[in-house]
Amino acid sequence: MGGMTLGYVLQRFSMFLLTIWLGSTLIFFIPRMSPGDPVSAMVNRVSLDQGYVENAAQIIEAWKERFGLNDPLWVQYIRYWENILTFDFGYSLARFPTRAWEIVRPALPWSVGLLSVATVLSFLVGVTIGSAMGWRGTPRWLQIILPGSLTFASIPYFMFGIVMIYVVAFELHWLPSTGGYSRWVNPGWNWPFISDMISHAILPVVSIVLTSMGGWALGMRGLMISVNNEDYFLLAQVKGLSPTRIFFRYGVRNAILPAITALAMGLGGLISGSILVEFIFAYPGTGYTLYESIITQDYTVTQAIANMIIIITASSVLLLDLLYPLIDPRITYRHN
Repeated sequence: MGGMTLGYVLQRFSMFLLTIWLGSTLIFFIPRMSPGDPVSAMVNRVSLDQGYVENAAQIIEAWKERFGLNDPLWVQYIRYWENILTFDFGYSLARFPTRAWEIVRPALPWSVGLLSVATVLSFLVGVTIGSAMGWRGTPRWLQIILPGSLTFASIPYFMFGIVMIYVVAFELHWLPSTGGYSRWVNPGWNWPFISDMISHAILPVVSIVLTSMGGWALGMRGLMISVNNEDYFLLAQVKGLSPTRIFFRYGVRNAILPAITALAMGLGGLISGSILVEFIFAYPGTGYTLYESIITQDYTVTQAIANMIIIITASSVLLLDLLYPLIDPRITYRHN
């Protein structure tokens, strides 16, 4: 990378480590600042179900001691970082003796698959529509039609998902309404399971894409309009270059950098999942798992998912900073 310097790489890597430390520290302290604790919450839930739990106070105290919740906060903090560095988040506090990672791991492929497809589609469609809306060379009839595609951008995706469940699943019976796959198929690398899984993912993906592509389109439109007045863009038009080359090489390529930055920062969402969408569609991803862990005050599961979000987001931003000079040769980190 011609414009890269060792000093800049070290600076960005230091910021990467600082971001992870700060984010993970907040994830540790915030749940512990909330009232109550996971052991008491678990015993209270059993009391509501069974009506009475004998020796509840002794049980709560014994389990607090077992999970180290009675230890000083600094001791818990050191143990917490030992778990992060060894990628061992310990036992689930709400589903003991299941380990936290054993709860998160099965949900990861569902959210990564669903959100990666939805994110890429909404980004590509939104950026394409926004670029066309902001380019002066776009045909008049297309400029009239394209804004209509952003109608769904004002609707929250979870509300749009509810409407799609009612219309597409219950009224038209075209697609399944909830779940990741049907009970009568055997999970595995076989076509019946894969096709059934795809049919269950269509409604969540469409609800996310149609409601989120408007944000990408409006942002890209503003960036494209500013590029229209740049000297290199006007020079390309004066030279008589083909409209396609001007649009992609001189327009989209130079306007898309902020959008790519936003995309990199949003990659953490591939792990957190779309909580409300996964809840509405009963989709077995990490978003729904995170929701359950927050409700049950399951510190270890919440910390496992949140720390993965922090690490992936920070890594994406670091990688993007190092790749910027390749995306846009105008960018350099060398001091003149």
